[in-house]
Amino acid sequence: MSRVGKKPIAIPAGVTVTVHPDRIDFKGPKGGLTTPLRPGITAALEDGQLVLNRADDTKQARADHGLGRALAHNAVVGVTVGYVKKLEIVGVGYKAKIDKGRLEISLGYSRPISYDIPAGVEIAAEKPTLLTVRGIDRQKVGQVADDIKSLRIPDPYKQKGVRYLGERLIKKERKAGVTGA
Repeated sequence: MSRVGKKPIAIPAGVTVTVHPDRIDFKGPKGGLTTPLRPGITAALEDGQLVLNRADDTKQARADHGLGRALAHNAVVGVTVGYVKKLEIVGVGYKAKIDKGRLEISLGYSRPISYDIPAGVEIAAEKPTLLTVRGIDRQKVGQVADDIKSLRIPDPYKQKGVRYLGERLIKKERKAGVTGA
């Protein structure tokens, strides 16, 4: 059996789970999410826990079993606690601010970049150089954080750019044959 798929998911108080043949609906204090169920995977509520089972032992069924359980667990955590990603902006003159549902970010280009904040995700600029991305959908939060990071990926020589808070970067030495500073 799938090691991930066979673990039951504990449903905390305040979360309601509705099992359909093709999806699972979750409602909690932070909002509601829907998780799809792949063909051959069934879900059932047993003693306050969500259990996923598969019809056969084919390679695809085993993979879908683990995937379905992971997505359901992420949905339970999302509707109860939520997900947070923090980004730091490093560089002289690099800064960000939130203005009318848009992220205005200056990253050393000739003009500031305007990024529309998608629905279901909240971005806060705690400092001009520290962004917090929050939401209940783990995939959306991670995608938005990665989109912002891709606007200016950290340079391996000067380490300037947008990075996750606490991310370790490998700094390269300057190129051989370069004179001066």
